[in-house]
Amino acid sequence: MDKRQAQVQGDQEVYELNPEVKKYSLLDSGFMETNKGSFRLEHPINGSSPYDARYYLRAVVSKNLDSLKLSITDKSGMHSINMFKIKDTEKEVSDYRYLMNFLKEKNVLVK
Repeated sequence: MDKRQAQVQGDQEVYELNPEVKKYSLLDSGFMETNKGSFRLEHPINGSSPYDARYYLRAVVSKNLDSLKLSITDKSGMHSINMFKIKDTEKEVSDYRYLMNFLKEKNVLVK
């Protein structure tokens, strides 16, 4: 897989960083610029309530906008999780799909 491509553990979809992505489209989509210059998105995958999220989508784009990393973690952010294998995660999977479609609409990702 190319460094511009990423896949969440357990997901069949492979996402690619849009070749025309700009810094401002990342910031407009909720990414925050880190001290080292890369861009990081941490978004709760809640299903029903953002205050009771069990999972988080973490996306990191390098500062020169040429690599992408995606993962789904627990609340602590320390453990990568395959939420597609866990029971009763239909709402969370739906929320994840919605978020990925949002990033595609903002021209951050392409399928």
